[in-house]
Amino acid sequence: MAERSFKAEVEHLRKGEGDTFTGEGILAITKALLENGVGYVGGYQGAPISHLMDVLADAEELMGELGVRFEANASEAAAAAMLAASVHYPIRGAVTFKGPVGVNVASDALANLCSSGVNGGALIIVGEDYGEGSSIMQERSHGFAMKSQFWMLDPRPNLPSITKAVKDGFELSEASNTPVMLMVRIRSCHVTGSFETRDNQRPPLTVYDAVANPQSDFNRVVLPPMSYLHEQDKINTRWPAAEKFIIENKLNEMFGPERADLGIIVQGGMYNGLIRALQRLGLAEIDGTTEIPIYVLNVTYPIVRSEFEAFCAGKDHVMIVEEGQPDHIEQQLGSYLYKSGSHTRLYGKDVLPMAGEYTGQVMLDGIIAFLKSAAPTMLPDHVRAPNMDAPKLPDLSKTVPIRPPGFCTGCPERPIFAAMKLTEQELGKHQITGDIGCHLFGSLPPFEIGGATMGYGLGPAANAAFDGGGEKRAISILGDGGFWHNGLSSSIGNMVFNKSDSVAVIVDNYYSAATGGQDIMSSRAKNDTKATNNPISKALKGVGVEWVRQVDHTYDVTKMRDVLREALTTDHKGPKVIVASSECMLNKQRREKPLRNKAIKEGRRVDVPRFGVDADVCTGDHACMRLSGCPSLSLKRLDDPLRDDPVAAIDQTCVGCGNCGEVAHAAVLCPSFYQADVVHNPGRFEAWRAGLRRKVINWLQKRRDARRLRLDGVAT
Repeated sequence: MAERSFKAEVEHLRKGEGDTFTGEGILAITKALLENGVGYVGGYQGAPISHLMDVLADAEELMGELGVRFEANASEAAAAAMLAASVHYPIRGAVTFKGPVGVNVASDALANLCSSGVNGGALIIVGEDYGEGSSIMQERSHGFAMKSQFWMLDPRPNLPSITKAVKDGFELSEASNTPVMLMVRIRSCHVTGSFETRDNQRPPLTVYDAVANPQSDFNRVVLPPMSYLHEQDKINTRWPAAEKFIIENKLNEMFGPERADLGIIVQGGMYNGLIRALQRLGLAEIDGTTEIPIYVLNVTYPIVRSEFEAFCAGKDHVMIVEEGQPDHIEQQLGSYLYKSGSHTRLYGKDVLPMAGEYTGQVMLDGIIAFLKSAAPTMLPDHVRAPNMDAPKLPDLSKTVPIRPPGFCTGCPERPIFAAMKLTEQELGKHQITGDIGCHLFGSLPPFEIGGATMGYGLGPAANAAFDGGGEKRAISILGDGGFWHNGLSSSIGNMVFNKSDSVAVIVDNYYSAATGGQDIMSSRAKNDTKATNNPISKALKGVGVEWVRQVDHTYDVTKMRDVLREALTTDHKGPKVIVASSECMLNKQRREKPLRNKAIKEGRRVDVPRFGVDADVCTGDHACMRLSGCPSLSLKRLDDPLRDDPVAAIDQTCVGCGNCGEVAHAAVLCPSFYQADVVHNPGRFEAWRAGLRRKVINWLQKRRDARRLRLDGVAT
């Protein structure tokens, strides 16, 4: 069950010639693929393009009508390998995944694809989220384009430019027999706008037609001596063909006056931020009219030298706006200027930060620094004034705590780490590695369990060095998504092959939860187009794991603790794997809340469990929080002057998972937790009984209050 359904929006993908499409960038990309005769589409979900996979899945019926093959691939490597269909056949194919981690996983397939070259257009749509909005390590995909020699598009972030880039990407790929990467930043993925649509096109040659008439050419096989010729072909044939296409079709754009003493070169994806900064300085209009010439690199690799030198001709100062590091483009442009003997001064990372996201303020500061050196008279008076610089902002990093992501309220992974914390208190600290996914939040307070992650599904493999027969067994954690992505072969298979004596905990929340709740092989849901309900435990036994324990209710902290203790103390030699299963609470709420609200609206009786803390019983020890960390579990101060310490309290965001009570029970903490069922639409007898109870309770409370000692010491 994906985070969001696009069933309604998918109907807009049927719009044809003369219609106007309005919506998100993600949907626009899908529409552009269909308009340009794509023959097959695949990919792997991951922010910021998770929704693109969801849109494609929801549009599978429409694609089937057009003869387009769609596959939700098992990994980015599988997606990139799918593009092999375009090597021998003139079929347009597109795959999508997150960059750069997706590109890392797919690098072997991409390298082979770039070596052999393609016959049909091959498009890799990569979602980049560089900067503080990113959920992964700070790297760029640009270096892979340079390494493997595929071309990279970075269109301006508006729907007409993005959809045109899809068309240009396919045509550039076919003109140069080279795969093309289309990079869309997070702002491009979710920008809204409109564009004029065209009719969807059935691919001239479908994959079904191709498989009926197989073709092959050993010259495209990546083996010596053909691979040596591939390298020469890249440089001598494909690169010139790509440059010719870029120039003739004006893929890069020029804005502003033709002649000026200075100019700005910008990645297409950064264009909006640049124009906004110039607008704030009074040097541009919101429609793009600018007083400073701008050279927009909608193609960031390869850099067309002739275009660049023509733009720099007659200019004394040129600035390059290139987000991220290393500064690949700036280095290339500097090399061109040096080799041509130009005296044009190149600005870039000297006036803009070397690393980090180029936010609106960062962009503005960089443009001001550039103009102060290159053309100070163009700046407004209040900016040029020496005493009018913006005040230095205080460093709040020492006083404001960081706010990393954490487990959701009611997350079934929280009790797993509570059990691990209890086991740690009993058996001592163990060497623990984490993995990509929600469970990585266990490395943060209050659990602080696991401190390393090497890649999706590589948790146990990352602990291999510690499996040398020490006093304590190493523990590894990976998720169900990571297990099916790469973990079964690279981690579990590695453990079995090397007769590992360590422990692996597979967190099974039924979905690829961190990317939006998409179904995977072990999902419990019925899926008409995918094979679900394949138990992880069966796969483990199939590759040779003999010691497997299945826990079907992770909220039972006591059981989780006991199973962990058994795994760490058993005499069994060989891999020990615990499959800890409970449904992702977010997906559960997405499924159950609409049904519950509907039932309440229809007048049916519905029980909703709620948990609370008896303030009179709670001692204020707060151990429950140290073993839970649930966002709904907080502190409350009492009016009682004899109770100085705040007590635990559960707020209205509680989803009734019961984890706090289970933790309290397993840790033998206190009996202050209680469960109360909120009854909607009760029957007549229930309503009468509830009313009677309220009356009795009110009478007892009044009698007790009447006997209390007043502050003046007089009893009443």
